[in-house]
Amino acid sequence: MPQLRSGRGRPCKQREGIEPERNINKKPTRTVRRAGEKEDVLKTGPYRGEEDKAMDEYDSGAGRSGGGDDDKGVEDEGSTAPLPDRVTVNGSPSYKIEKKLGKGGFGQVYVGRRINASLPYERTGPGAVEVALKFEHRSSKGCNYGPPYEWQVYNALGGSHGVPHVHYKGRQGDYYIMVMDMLGPSLWDVWNNNSHTMSIEMVACIAIEAISILEKMHSKGYVHGDVKPENFLLATRWRDSSTGSHVDYDQRPDVFRGTLRYASVHAHLGRTGSRRDDLESLAYTLVFLLRGRLPWQGYQGENKGFLVCKKKMATSPETLCCFCPAPFRQFLEYVVNLKFDETPNYAKYVSLFDGIVGPNPDTRPINTDGAQKLIYQVGHKRGRLTMDEEEDDDDDQPKKKIRMGMPATQWISVYNARRPMKQRYHYNVAEARLSQHIEKGNEDGLLISCVASSSNLWALIMDAGTGFSSQVYELSPYFLHKEWIMEQWEKNYYISAIAGATNGSSLVVMSKGTQYTQQSYKVSESFPYKWINKKWKEGFSVTSMATAGSRWAIVMSRGAGFSEQVVELDFLYPSEGIHKRWDAGYRITSTAATWDQAAFVLSVPRRKPADETQETLRTSAFPSAHVKEKWAKNLYIASVCYGRTVS
Repeated sequence: MPQLRSGRGRPCKQREGIEPERNINKKPTRTVRRAGEKEDVLKTGPYRGEEDKAMDEYDSGAGRSGGGDDDKGVEDEGSTAPLPDRVTVNGSPSYKIEKKLGKGGFGQVYVGRRINASLPYERTGPGAVEVALKFEHRSSKGCNYGPPYEWQVYNALGGSHGVPHVHYKGRQGDYYIMVMDMLGPSLWDVWNNNSHTMSIEMVACIAIEAISILEKMHSKGYVHGDVKPENFLLATRWRDSSTGSHVDYDQRPDVFRGTLRYASVHAHLGRTGSRRDDLESLAYTLVFLLRGRLPWQGYQGENKGFLVCKKKMATSPETLCCFCPAPFRQFLEYVVNLKFDETPNYAKYVSLFDGIVGPNPDTRPINTDGAQKLIYQVGHKRGRLTMDEEEDDDDDQPKKKIRMGMPATQWISVYNARRPMKQRYHYNVAEARLSQHIEKGNEDGLLISCVASSSNLWALIMDAGTGFSSQVYELSPYFLHKEWIMEQWEKNYYISAIAGATNGSSLVVMSKGTQYTQQSYKVSESFPYKWINKKWKEGFSVTSMATAGSRWAIVMSRGAGFSEQVVELDFLYPSEGIHKRWDAGYRITSTAATWDQAAFVLSVPRRKPADETQETLRTSAFPSAHVKEKWAKNLYIASVCYGRTVS
């Protein structure tokens, strides 16, 4: 029977693409001067993946500011202080330490044998002759503020079905110690001892029991955090204990909790854990137990996490479950499309697998008594449900799919409400014609507000509302041209827009009349979230970003006028995350995308605009057919990029 084990636990319109012109190599540099009025300008910025392999980082105040991150996460293995020979905590019997059962980032577990145990020997309970002893050193990362957080979890979950009983806990010497029931073999042990196979009925029973255990844990306000065959680890709150409300949504791409093979996509992307993540991990665990392998196994190297997450998002439920009975695919489809704070329909999930094993509990490979409450809720639904029946009963499922749809490469455009102004766009522009369009715009009183690239051709947005007084630009074969940028910094120009092409070239626009007082940029092989986070702490904000192939360039500035900033990263289009941020008062100020990922920087301005309306659009071709409709509503292009989305 599965048990918890100790540990630490806006809609888019698509249009067909426009055939691009040929690219002609040219490197224009042009200076334009114009008297401009003061105005707050929000700029955009990108981000990406898992490892931050630093390449170049430069600063307008101090020039070159170093290539690597100082804050690479290093796991603390904890102290090597010797364990006590005997364990006695808070009135417990005395135990002798025997063989080690396991070790993780939050301690180690040993078999403890009771000394001078009286006959008859007790197998479970406070007087058991054999127990599990969990040791955590007082200096470990889990004990910074006293006893491990894990103790609170067991206090809250104590007595729940599937949770081991903790009979004693306390501190002895340098260690915090828990004394708990010894459990039987893990699912991993059973799978290994069964020649790496399990019957469909066995896995279905495991699903029923596991869903029941998770439902009970979730009802107490906790999420598991690391569902996998070896054991159940970790537990964090999804519900605020003081208010009873769901915890707030967040994303931190530098934070990963779980096991790569079974972790949910949201966990890979650093999003706050919620109930949906446990269920997605369970779905991967069930498929693994049934098939013996998952498609993303076998990746190696420091970019492993990025590749695993990318493969998970590219693998549809139909593909992953092609050799599994239909309920496994249906379960996966349900759980990967749960919203962040949506309540899962546990009874429905149990009904899927209950139909596989049949109504007679006596014929089931393992005991599923713990799930009887959920099975009872299923009632007359018990039996082999067909997909048609499921669709008829689908009223409680999310109407808007969170992760369904085919990956696509599209234009992403962002529109902000502004007072009526003149704006002009050009797209599919070859290098030789850039200067012509820019000169004509300058003659008409327009300056560049944002730039983008697709298929080595350029898109140019110019308007009368930038507030800039002067502007220079360079089209360079480099991504980015350090010497030219530093030369312009010396003249008090600051980067106001950047774009990169697939061939590695870049278009950099620098302006006078910005709010910026200091600027720094970084070019990286992956989205440099750790560097961004470091710069946030130094008072910088992301003001521009771009990609060239798989490389990222991030520009951060002091004096940008933002009070808060966050990042949304996804291998598709992070619709749910963007809407969550909008609801919290953030607005998109930077966008960028590669063939793999889309990144959005969202900010809270210190001076709120009179109209905070913002809309996004995803189109196969440059959105020329839609821009005039937006202008009619006083919505103007604020940011545009080309790259990864979902159709």
